[in-house]
Amino acid sequence: MSASSGTAPPGSRTGNVLSGIVVALGFVLLVGGLAWGAWEYRPYTVPTPSMTPTIDAGNRVLGQRISGDEVRRGDVVVFKDRAWGDETLVKRVVAVGGDKVACCTDGHLTVNGKQIAEPYLPTDAAHRGTRVPETSVPKGRLFLLGDERAGSLDSTAHLDDVARGSVPRSAVSARVDAVVVPWRGMLERPSGFAGLPGGISAPGPLRQLLGSVVLGAVLILGGAAYGPLARRSALRRAARRRREAATSAV
Repeated sequence: MSASSGTAPPGSRTGNVLSGIVVALGFVLLVGGLAWGAWEYRPYTVPTPSMTPTIDAGNRVLGQRISGDEVRRGDVVVFKDRAWGDETLVKRVVAVGGDKVACCTDGHLTVNGKQIAEPYLPTDAAHRGTRVPETSVPKGRLFLLGDERAGSLDSTAHLDDVARGSVPRSAVSARVDAVVVPWRGMLERPSGFAGLPGGISAPGPLRQLLGSVVLGAVLILGGAAYGPLARRSALRRAARRRREAATSAV
């Protein structure tokens, strides 16, 4: 029976099966990655330049949903506190409950007497902040600064409050993992805080999530293209075999 009678060559049938499997796997990875991302992350728009140069005003960021107990020094977090105007803000955690923080002797932040390397700050000394006397952070609370220290309304603007400029851990709703609009990539965890008790937080799953989505899309496109290509190849082989058989019969 010829291929024109409606029966697909064996190679074509195998190609269709493999194509279906690859497309199905790609669909699982793509949809699973998108669903995982929707559950794990939330987009935010940063309203002010207080985190410049790390994050500029108007940038869109992705924040991983976390509880306040997961926050570590150096994290850039999204939070809202009534004492700060009850607005959604983005700042960097530089000290946690029990720490003694001061800024900025010789241009350096100190936590528990340790100078912290902060390569993410502006290089212009005029934007590295004003002096802050040593402050003890109450238990269960966080001390936050903007990376653009001179123009940031952060914990330094609330030092006279009862909480000495700190906010409760429960005020935090997310940790910023990446700047996505415009794309500036993942935020690095600052190693300057690594030597303090508790260390720094581990990177979020954003890279794995994006990898799942991209791989899924590639498999869907590749699998969809493989079926027709396999069928065409099988038809060519079948036609060649028929020609060879006809030549042998002469």
